[in-house]
Amino acid sequence: MTKTRLILAGDSTLRNGAGNGQWGWGDCLGPYFDAVRIEVINRAMGGRSSRTFISGGNWEEALALVRSGDFVFIQFGHNDAGPINDDSRARGTLPGIGEEWETIDNLLTGQRETVYSFGHYLRQYVRDTRTRDATPVLLSPVPRKQFGADGRILRNEGGYGFWTWQIAQAGDAPFIRLNELSADALDEIVRAMGPEALDEYFCGDHTHSSRKGAELNAAMTVRGIGELERCSLNSYLRN
Repeated sequence: MTKTRLILAGDSTLRNGAGNGQWGWGDCLGPYFDAVRIEVINRAMGGRSSRTFISGGNWEEALALVRSGDFVFIQFGHNDAGPINDDSRARGTLPGIGEEWETIDNLLTGQRETVYSFGHYLRQYVRDTRTRDATPVLLSPVPRKQFGADGRILRNEGGYGFWTWQIAQAGDAPFIRLNELSADALDEIVRAMGPEALDEYFCGDHTHSSRKGAELNAAMTVRGIGELERCSLNSYLRN
Protein backbone atom coordinates (compact mmCIF):
# COMPACT_ATOMS: atom_id res chain seq x y z
CA MET A 1 0.00 0.00 0.00
CA THR A 2 1.29 3.44 -0.91
CA LYS A 3 1.30 5.65 2.16
CA THR A 4 -0.10 9.16 2.15
CA ARG A 5 2.56 11.73 2.91
CA LEU A 6 2.53 14.75 5.19
CA ILE A 7 5.36 17.05 4.06
CA LEU A 8 6.52 19.81 6.43
CA ALA A 9 7.92 23.07 5.04
CA GLY A 10 9.20 25.74 7.39
CA ASP A 11 12.10 27.01 9.50
CA SER A 12 14.02 25.89 12.60
CA THR A 13 10.92 25.99 14.79
CA LEU A 14 9.86 22.87 12.83
CA ARG A 15 13.28 21.32 12.36
CA ASN A 16 16.54 22.22 14.06
CA GLY A 17 19.69 20.39 13.08
CA ALA A 18 22.19 22.26 15.26
CA GLY A 19 22.54 19.53 17.88
CA ASN A 20 22.55 22.13 20.64
CA GLY A 21 19.46 21.07 22.54
CA GLN A 22 17.05 22.96 20.28
CA TRP A 23 14.17 20.99 18.79
CA GLY A 24 11.62 21.70 16.10
CA TRP A 25 8.07 20.51 16.67
CA GLY A 26 7.97 18.75 13.31
CA ASP A 27 10.34 16.11 14.68
CA CYS A 28 7.81 15.31 17.43
CA LEU A 29 4.75 15.03 15.21
CA GLY A 30 5.08 11.55 13.71
CA PRO A 31 3.97 9.47 16.74
CA TYR A 32 0.53 11.08 16.63
CA PHE A 33 -0.23 9.51 13.25
CA ASP A 34 -1.02 6.00 12.07
CA ALA A 35 2.36 5.07 10.59
CA VAL A 36 0.78 2.29 8.52
CA ARG A 37 -1.26 4.80 6.53
CA ILE A 38 0.71 8.05 6.54
CA GLU A 39 4.35 9.12 6.59
CA VAL A 40 5.51 12.43 8.08
CA ILE A 41 8.45 13.88 6.14
CA ASN A 42 10.09 16.91 7.72
CA ARG A 43 11.71 19.06 5.03
CA ALA A 44 11.86 22.25 7.08
CA MET A 45 15.22 24.01 7.24
CA GLY A 46 16.65 26.24 9.94
CA GLY A 47 17.29 29.84 8.98
CA ARG A 48 14.85 29.90 6.09
CA SER A 49 12.10 32.43 5.47
CA SER A 50 9.15 32.01 3.14
CA ARG A 51 11.37 33.65 0.51
CA THR A 52 14.66 31.79 1.00
CA PHE A 53 13.01 28.38 1.35
CA ILE A 54 12.06 28.92 -2.28
CA SER A 55 15.15 30.72 -3.56
CA GLY A 56 17.46 28.27 -1.78
CA GLY A 57 15.90 25.29 -3.54
CA ASN A 58 14.31 23.75 -0.44
CA TRP A 59 10.78 24.11 -1.74
CA GLU A 60 11.62 22.50 -5.06
CA GLU A 61 13.07 19.51 -3.21
CA ALA A 62 10.07 19.26 -0.88
CA LEU A 63 7.56 19.63 -3.70
CA ALA A 64 9.22 16.80 -5.61
CA LEU A 65 8.08 14.47 -2.80
CA VAL A 66 4.43 15.53 -2.98
CA ARG A 67 1.97 13.17 -4.66
CA SER A 68 -1.75 13.26 -5.30
CA GLY A 69 -3.69 13.03 -2.04
CA ASP A 70 -0.81 14.17 0.15
CA PHE A 71 -0.78 17.05 2.66
CA VAL A 72 1.75 19.86 3.01
CA PHE A 73 2.20 21.89 6.20
CA ILE A 74 3.51 25.41 5.59
CA GLN A 75 4.70 27.54 8.51
CA PHE A 76 6.88 30.62 8.14
CA GLY A 77 7.21 34.06 9.71
CA HIS A 78 10.00 33.97 12.27
CA ASN A 79 12.69 34.88 9.75
CA ASP A 80 10.63 36.97 7.36
CA ALA A 81 10.99 40.14 9.43
CA GLY A 82 14.74 40.41 8.81
CA PRO A 83 16.46 42.68 6.27
CA ILE A 84 15.61 41.95 2.65
CA ASN A 85 19.17 42.78 1.64
CA ASP A 86 22.39 42.47 3.64
CA ASP A 87 25.63 40.52 3.43
CA SER A 88 24.69 38.19 6.27
CA ARG A 89 21.33 36.54 5.61
CA ALA A 90 19.24 38.61 3.18
CA ARG A 91 16.10 36.63 3.91
CA GLY A 92 13.40 39.16 4.78
CA THR A 93 10.17 39.64 2.87
CA LEU A 94 8.02 42.71 2.39
CA PRO A 95 5.36 42.91 5.13
CA GLY A 96 1.74 42.11 4.43
CA ILE A 97 -0.08 40.10 1.79
CA GLY A 98 -0.13 42.51 -1.15
CA GLU A 99 1.67 42.27 -4.47
CA GLU A 100 4.31 44.88 -3.71
CA TRP A 101 7.80 44.02 -4.87
CA GLU A 102 11.31 45.41 -4.74
CA THR A 103 14.25 44.55 -6.98
CA ILE A 104 17.62 44.29 -5.23
CA ASP A 105 21.20 43.41 -5.99
CA ASN A 106 21.54 40.78 -3.30
CA LEU A 107 24.63 41.54 -1.20
CA LEU A 108 24.81 37.93 -0.02
CA THR A 109 24.41 36.07 -3.31
CA GLY A 110 25.64 38.74 -5.72
CA GLN A 111 22.53 38.17 -7.83
CA ARG A 112 19.73 40.52 -8.84
CA GLU A 113 16.52 39.42 -7.18
CA THR A 114 12.93 40.58 -6.96
CA VAL A 115 11.63 40.35 -3.40
CA TYR A 116 7.90 40.06 -2.78
CA SER A 117 5.56 40.22 0.20
CA PHE A 118 5.13 37.45 2.75
CA GLY A 119 1.65 36.82 1.39
CA HIS A 120 2.94 36.51 -2.17
CA TYR A 121 5.20 33.63 -1.17
CA LEU A 122 2.47 31.88 0.83
CA ARG A 123 0.20 32.07 -2.20
CA GLN A 124 2.93 30.35 -4.21
CA TYR A 125 3.15 27.50 -1.69
CA VAL A 126 -0.62 27.01 -1.80
CA ARG A 127 -0.72 27.17 -5.59
CA ASP A 128 2.22 24.82 -6.13
CA THR A 129 0.84 22.27 -3.67
CA ARG A 130 -2.49 22.21 -5.43
CA THR A 131 -0.84 21.64 -8.80
CA ARG A 132 0.24 18.31 -7.29
CA ASP A 133 -3.38 17.52 -6.36
CA ALA A 134 -2.39 17.75 -2.70
CA THR A 135 -3.78 19.74 0.22
CA PRO A 136 -1.86 22.77 1.57
CA VAL A 137 -2.32 23.49 5.28
CA LEU A 138 -1.15 26.86 6.59
CA LEU A 139 -0.07 27.31 10.22
CA SER A 140 0.59 30.47 12.19
CA PRO A 141 4.13 30.55 13.65
CA VAL A 142 4.70 29.24 17.16
CA PRO A 143 4.84 31.92 19.89
CA ARG A 144 8.03 33.28 21.38
CA LYS A 145 8.77 33.48 25.10
CA GLN A 146 7.69 37.10 25.24
CA PHE A 147 5.10 38.59 27.55
CA GLY A 148 2.64 41.41 27.10
CA ALA A 149 1.70 44.05 29.63
CA ASP A 150 -1.04 41.72 30.91
CA GLY A 151 1.51 39.01 31.70
CA ARG A 152 0.27 36.72 28.95
CA ILE A 153 2.36 35.31 26.12
CA LEU A 154 2.30 37.69 23.18
CA ARG A 155 0.09 36.53 20.33
CA ASN A 156 0.94 37.04 16.68
CA GLU A 157 -2.45 38.62 16.06
CA GLY A 158 -1.48 41.50 13.78
CA GLY A 159 1.55 40.20 11.89
CA TYR A 160 2.63 36.96 10.29
CA GLY A 161 0.04 34.83 12.04
CA PHE A 162 -2.75 37.13 10.90
CA TRP A 163 -1.36 37.36 7.38
CA THR A 164 -1.15 33.57 7.21
CA TRP A 165 -4.80 33.33 8.24
CA GLN A 166 -5.74 35.89 5.57
CA ILE A 167 -4.00 33.88 2.85
CA ALA A 168 -5.68 30.71 4.06
CA GLN A 169 -9.07 32.40 3.97
CA ALA A 170 -8.54 33.90 0.54
CA GLY A 171 -7.26 30.63 -0.88
CA ASP A 172 -9.77 28.37 0.91
CA ALA A 173 -6.89 26.46 2.51
CA PRO A 174 -7.04 24.78 5.93
CA PHE A 175 -5.51 26.90 8.69
CA ILE A 176 -4.16 25.75 12.05
CA ARG A 177 -4.13 28.49 14.69
CA LEU A 178 -0.94 27.14 16.23
CA ASN A 179 0.26 30.47 17.60
CA GLU A 180 -2.89 30.88 19.66
CA LEU A 181 -3.11 27.26 20.79
CA SER A 182 0.51 27.11 21.95
CA ALA A 183 0.31 30.53 23.59
CA ASP A 184 -2.76 29.41 25.54
CA ALA A 185 -0.91 26.29 26.68
CA LEU A 186 2.12 28.33 27.79
CA ASP A 187 -0.14 30.73 29.67
CA GLU A 188 -1.59 27.77 31.59
CA ILE A 189 1.92 26.72 32.59
CA VAL A 190 2.73 30.25 33.78
CA ARG A 191 -0.46 30.41 35.83
CA ALA A 192 0.33 27.09 37.47
CA MET A 193 4.08 27.41 38.05
CA GLY A 194 5.20 30.95 37.24
CA PRO A 195 7.00 32.42 34.21
CA GLU A 196 10.33 30.81 35.11
CA ALA A 197 8.75 27.42 34.33
CA LEU A 198 8.88 28.29 30.63
CA ASP A 199 12.67 28.05 30.68
CA GLU A 200 12.21 24.29 30.31
CA TYR A 201 10.24 24.81 27.10
CA PHE A 202 12.76 27.03 25.30
CA CYS A 203 16.45 26.55 24.61
CA GLY A 204 19.06 29.25 24.22
CA ASP A 205 16.75 32.13 23.34
CA HIS A 206 13.12 33.20 23.32
CA THR A 207 12.28 31.54 20.00
CA HIS A 208 13.74 28.03 19.77
CA SER A 209 12.17 25.16 21.65
CA SER A 210 13.70 22.53 23.85
CA ARG A 211 12.49 18.97 23.35
CA LYS A 212 9.76 19.66 25.91
CA GLY A 213 8.66 22.80 24.08
CA ALA A 214 8.67 21.02 20.73
CA GLU A 215 6.49 18.27 22.16
CA LEU A 216 4.04 20.90 23.42
CA ASN A 217 3.90 22.57 20.00
CA ALA A 218 3.40 19.22 18.29
CA ALA A 219 0.54 18.41 20.66
CA MET A 220 -1.07 21.77 19.91
CA THR A 221 -0.67 21.14 16.19
CA VAL A 222 -2.57 17.90 16.61
CA ARG A 223 -5.27 19.76 18.51
CA GLY A 224 -5.45 22.19 15.60
CA ILE A 225 -5.76 19.31 13.14
CA GLY A 226 -8.76 18.12 15.11
CA GLU A 227 -10.41 21.51 14.60
CA LEU A 228 -10.09 21.43 10.82
CA GLU A 229 -13.27 21.16 8.79
CA ARG A 230 -13.43 19.69 5.30
CA CYS A 231 -9.94 18.23 5.72
CA SER A 232 -9.39 14.49 5.98
CA LEU A 233 -5.99 14.73 7.68
CA ASN A 234 -7.53 14.12 11.12
CA SER A 235 -8.62 10.67 9.93
CA TYR A 236 -4.95 9.64 9.94
CA LEU A 237 -4.43 10.41 13.63
CA ARG A 238 -4.03 7.55 16.07
CA ASN A 239 -7.15 6.80 18.05
